Amino acid sequence: MDRLEELVNQWIWRQDFWLPPGVTWKDIAEGTADGSRFPVPRDLLISLPLALSFIALRFVFERVVALPLSRCLGVRDRVRLRVTPVPKLEVFYLQKKQQPSQNDLLVLEKLCGLSQRQIQSWLRHRRNQDRPSSTRKFCEASWRFVFYLVAFSAALVSLVQTPWFWDHRECWRGYPRQAVTEAQFWYYIMELAFYLSLLLCVSVDIKRKDFKEQIIHHIATIFLIAFSYCANYVRVGTLVMLVHDSADFLLESAKMFNYAGWRKTCDALFVVFAAVFLVTRLVVFPYRIVYTAVVDSLDVFPPYPGYYFLNGLLLVLQALHVFWAWLILRMVHKFIFLGKVERDERSDEESEADEEEEEEEGGEEEHTWEQKKGAFNTKLASLANNCVLNNLTNQRRKMNSKTPKAR
Repeated sequence: MDRLEELVNQWIWRQDFWLPPGVTWKDIAEGTADGSRFPVPRDLLISLPLALSFIALRFVFERVVALPLSRCLGVRDRVRLRVTPVPKLEVFYLQKKQQPSQNDLLVLEKLCGLSQRQIQSWLRHRRNQDRPSSTRKFCEASWRFVFYLVAFSAALVSLVQTPWFWDHRECWRGYPRQAVTEAQFWYYIMELAFYLSLLLCVSVDIKRKDFKEQIIHHIATIFLIAFSYCANYVRVGTLVMLVHDSADFLLESAKMFNYAGWRKTCDALFVVFAAVFLVTRLVVFPYRIVYTAVVDSLDVFPPYPGYYFLNGLLLVLQALHVFWAWLILRMVHKFIFLGKVERDERSDEESEADEEEEEEEGGEEEHTWEQKKGAFNTKLASLANNCVLNNLTNQRRKMNSKTPKAR
């Protein structure tokens, strides 16, 4: 076991890459010679079984707690009719879930013997069957809300008493000989296990419009947590996680009330979330945390590979913050000028199908109305023609009656 650990430290946790020049893993351990905890890479292994435990706990939570709560709050699922099975259309749908092209419609029309309009209607209703229900969305949001709220509350109580919470330059005082408290250790492990569970469940969770950005965020967060712990950047790492958790639980709570139909409560929570997000992600994070990691750290050690790796991950997160801030500002614009939050800009991908369905249903209604209107105009024109013909016939009869008969 010691040999394996030595090989891992030699090829993966190389001191000259992860640690500043002249600093070794032993230096980090010597700073906690009084018996307190110090970070070592093997501590992170406990996050793997914890991630699986989070998945199991989520399964139980969503069915025992979230599902009854959704009923109490009035979450209602839209009733969707199941389509008549058409094997060839089903094969096409499973292969290509996007809108069919004109060539696809022509091919399917020959294969299935259906009109293009019938094919489009079948595919639209088939997509509706796979769209996640409001109850499922509520359960997923409630699970994340509970975790983010508990994590943020516990971390805030723990960190508010530390000097680096108020003065970020304290993050580097005494580095690398900085002890790690039990609260900081478990905060790290729980956050890492939670994001690992999200990454493992990404294939079964609701797929959202920013799916790719979410994957990048989870991977960057996992690498950032793991690296900052092993290199003993725990003080900076706890501040990064705290800043993120401060807005995430507000977002998930707004989603919960949105799915429950509590519009005013959802709008109020969204306003609070938008304010907290914009302040923490566009002001506090770049000007305090990223600044201290990029600039203040240079007072303690010169730039080295791990320095660029850490700050590169922080800048990736900041780029994602800017992207999400743009989406939020779009929603704020709608809220100001329309008076309500009409749709979550980060909503699930099936919401696009909602829009298409509404447009197509609206198109069908418009088409039906046009047909009725055309039929009405045709009848009206027919009646007018009949009236004109009747008038002409009556006039001819009168004229014939007044004309003297030929002898």
